[in-house]
Amino acid sequence: MVRVKINGQDIQAREGQTVLEVAREHNIEIPVLCYNEGVKPYGACRLCIVEVSKRGRKRLVISCMYPVEDDLEVLTNSETVVEHRRMIMQLLLARCPDNEVIKNMAGKMGVNSTPFKLEDKNCILCGLCVRACEEVVGASAISFVSRGVKREVASPFLEPSDSCIGCGSCVYVCPINAIKMEDVNGVRILTFPNPQMQKVEFSLKKCKKCGAYWAPEKQLAFISRVSGVGQEFFDMCPDCRD
Repeated sequence: MVRVKINGQDIQAREGQTVLEVAREHNIEIPVLCYNEGVKPYGACRLCIVEVSKRGRKRLVISCMYPVEDDLEVLTNSETVVEHRRMIMQLLLARCPDNEVIKNMAGKMGVNSTPFKLEDKNCILCGLCVRACEEVVGASAISFVSRGVKREVASPFLEPSDSCIGCGSCVYVCPINAIKMEDVNGVRILTFPNPQMQKVEFSLKKCKKCGAYWAPEKQLAFISRVSGVGQEFFDMCPDCRD
């Protein structure tokens, strides 16, 4: 076990855990946007910064990637942390001024305006959708493209990706609800914030028993291929199979 102190509280943690993981286990709040337990930490949003000190040396670190160690002291809301976190929130608010999730989070931090130039974006480049598609689904249908101010999440050549199976994992992990999904009349429609990608449509499988549309045909074909389960298994929806 590792002994750490968070906000003056003595805590025993498991070796290999990050500061964020330990804090969450003990109901110590640290704001996050780009963190999800289902994928590897990336440290993109920087909101989870904390102040750590050991042997008198203090510094700011990203709690989602910083491992705990013996005699580490952590402050999650020091004056320095709050100041830096507010500036990060101002940058996010400037990038996505119309996003409700960003505006609500900013408001909770007392950030209601930003000194930075406003942009017309609806993506914070957290990479959760990219990582979920690659690490969890195994499709790698989207990725980061370009660099610097032109960096964005997109499919290859900004065209609908043949690798995308319409599973909606990117929708579920997006922390600011930037990717939309709806099933209408046997078709699943994914809408991305990237204007070049826009909407992608997938035909849904119809259950032979109840007649309900329940999953994209392309997703079921992908599952059949990687699992070895025959495609006839998916002729009925899970409710009817039970």
